[in-house]
Formats: sequence, structure tokens, C-alpha cells
Amino acid sequence: MRGIKGAIFDADGTLFDSMGLWDQAGERYLKRKGIRPRKDIRQKLETMTMGESAEYFRTSYGILLRNDQIIDEFNTMIYDCYKEEIRIKPGLLSVLEDLKSRSIRMCIATSTDRPLIEAALKNNGIDSYFTGILTCTETGAGKRNPRIYEQAMGIIGTKKEETLVLEDAYFAAETAKNAGFLLAVIRDPYSEKDREKLLRLADIYLEKWEDWGRKM
Repeated sequence: MRGIKGAIFDADGTLFDSMGLWDQAGERYLKRKGIRPRKDIRQKLETMTMGESAEYFRTSYGILLRNDQIIDEFNTMIYDCYKEEIRIKPGLLSVLEDLKSRSIRMCIATSTDRPLIEAALKNNGIDSYFTGILTCTETGAGKRNPRIYEQAMGIIGTKKEETLVLEDAYFAAETAKNAGFLLAVIRDPYSEKDREKLLRLADIYLEKWEDWGRKM
């Protein structure tokens, strides 16, 4: 892996220990309003869009707001969490320092909206490490399509064979690998169900960021 000239990082679950926030977001929102969520709320919200979730909060929990008002409140809550609570994964900083010392250019490719990622980067003091951020919304395609990685590669000015993509989720990792990128996977509890597949897929599999020096 010594020929690497660029690194494209996923954000949630890779840079940030943030997947639990999304899993618990519905509960957080209701508790902020003094409402006790039912035990099945995570299952209920899992496949819902934001609009469907807002309607569910109105009809099932009696929140007397319009759907768009609920969505605005929910988004504000999430932004505040990224700005104030979300932390980088242990050991990440030394990885970023190692890449910087080797003049490896870094950027972020994420499914999460830009303002959330910018807030978390700034709050954790790591924004200066990255040349740029690219989101799925901005590229017009999710991570089942390699477009975001290919456009991110353009930001850092590298060729595919010298670019390492770092991911935690199987579907995104598979997209990058099938598109011809080098692939590193960082273990995350929310991707544990795909662990064996990720082990087979990855060029480098990291149990934790502290393993970076040994694997690289």
C-alpha cells in the first residue's frame, strides 16, 4: 500500500462514531418533547422517509405540528448533535497525521448532508486534513453507484489505482472495490452483520484505527 497518493474517507461509522445517533434519533426527538417512546420505535422508523416519520410522530404520538415543522425540528436536533456531541473514532487522529506526513491527499465522500459533516469536522478539529467534501446529494447518486468515489478522486487529483477508499458499510465498500479502488474497511458495530463479507472484500481490514501502523 506504499503507492497510495490519495485517500477517500466515508464519514459516519468511519471517521465518526455516529451510527448510534441515527439509530436512536427518533427516541431522542420524542424525549426532547417529554414523550416516552414505545419499544418498537426503531423498527417503525427504520424504513420510513423523513416525511413518513413526521406523519408517524403526528398520528401516533400526538405532536401538534405540521410535518414540515417536525422535520425542521428533527434536522435541527441532528445538526446540534453533529456540532456538539459526535466524536471521531479512537485512534483516527494518528492515521490522519500519518497520511499527512506522507503527503497523501484526503477528502470525504459521504451520504450525510454537508452542513452536518462540516460541523463535526470543525468540532473535532480535523477539518484542515481534508481537501474537500463530496456528498451523495451533490453527486446525484447514492453509494451503490461509484460516482461519488470517482468525483472525489478528481478533487484530490489521483488515479484509481493509487487511491484508497476507507469505508465501514458493506454495500458502499463493495461499490468502491468493484469500481477498481483499493479498499480499507474499519470495523463498526453497526456493520457487524456483514463482517465476514467485509473481511473477504477488503484489501485491508482494521478492527480499530490503532491497527493502522501494523497493517500499513
